Amino acid sequence: MNQHDAIPETALEWALNGRDAALATVIRTWGSAPRPVGAQLAIAGDMSFEGSVSGGCVESAVIFEAAEAIREGDCRRLSFGVSDETAFEVGLACGGEIEVMVEPLGVGQGPSVPELEELVRARADRKPVVWEVDLETWSRHLRYRDDADPDLEARFRTDKSSVEGALFRGVHNPPLRLVIVGAVHIAQPLVQMARLAGYDVVLNDPRDSFASAERFPDETFLDGWPDEALTTYRPDARTAVVTLSHDPKIDTPALEAALGSEAFYIGALGSTRTHGKRVAALREAGVSDAAIARIHGPVGADIGAVSPAEIAVSIMAEMTERLRRPETRP
Repeated sequence: MNQHDAIPETALEWALNGRDAALATVIRTWGSAPRPVGAQLAIAGDMSFEGSVSGGCVESAVIFEAAEAIREGDCRRLSFGVSDETAFEVGLACGGEIEVMVEPLGVGQGPSVPELEELVRARADRKPVVWEVDLETWSRHLRYRDDADPDLEARFRTDKSSVEGALFRGVHNPPLRLVIVGAVHIAQPLVQMARLAGYDVVLNDPRDSFASAERFPDETFLDGWPDEALTTYRPDARTAVVTLSHDPKIDTPALEAALGSEAFYIGALGSTRTHGKRVAALREAGVSDAAIARIHGPVGADIGAVSPAEIAVSIMAEMTERLRRPETRP
């Protein structure tokens, strides 16, 4: 998990080690706000902190309020206007407004340590949950994924937290993951770009000469043939799968396994002609046209990419669109 996103885990660790702690969460934004709704900051009693709610322009005020909330045991809602001048200083084109919820941990109106432990446990188990807070009574409830609840499913699919009436619903989706099948030259820049974008990356390639530590130092490889490796890895709705080997003996079984999962993005390298042959092979294997339509092939956004790095950029662009605009998914 990207350390910047491990804010509940950080706050819980502090509390379990006997340190006072509070969580600050962006609950509303207007205009060009620096951070999205749901962004969090963990603040210790000594005013050390991890994370961000504003990119730096209001952190000091939030940290001061959090220290007071820890002492007094009360939860707070703070509103800030980010001026054009201040916004420019933190890299924004224009200003905006944010509202931040501050919750002292384990005291007064704040969440109890067991409540935060349950949230952290769900995150560790890759279970999508909504952290629901009543902003009037400061009671809390964790809502787990329920296939029969379309509203809840929509929240997890769009990955958007929000305030509705007196309730703040903070979506906690599992961390993003990317499986790259085929440890080819394109995979090298793609690994780096995906990790910068917050993905946990693993690779698979049954060819020892490709899956070498020299070519991919410190990277994690899934053992076995791609279909076996993916079945064991179990891609979920927060996982992307990209096949890059350009070898049907490797890519086709990987795609069959990926199509049997909830992976939000499945991409396959190859020309239009190659993809046509791939589709024919999948149909012959009994894969339905509806399932095959989930494959993005040729992989990547059509930006005229030529070099391995440019192709990696095009893949990241298409993955991002499918993640952030789920309505465009096949």
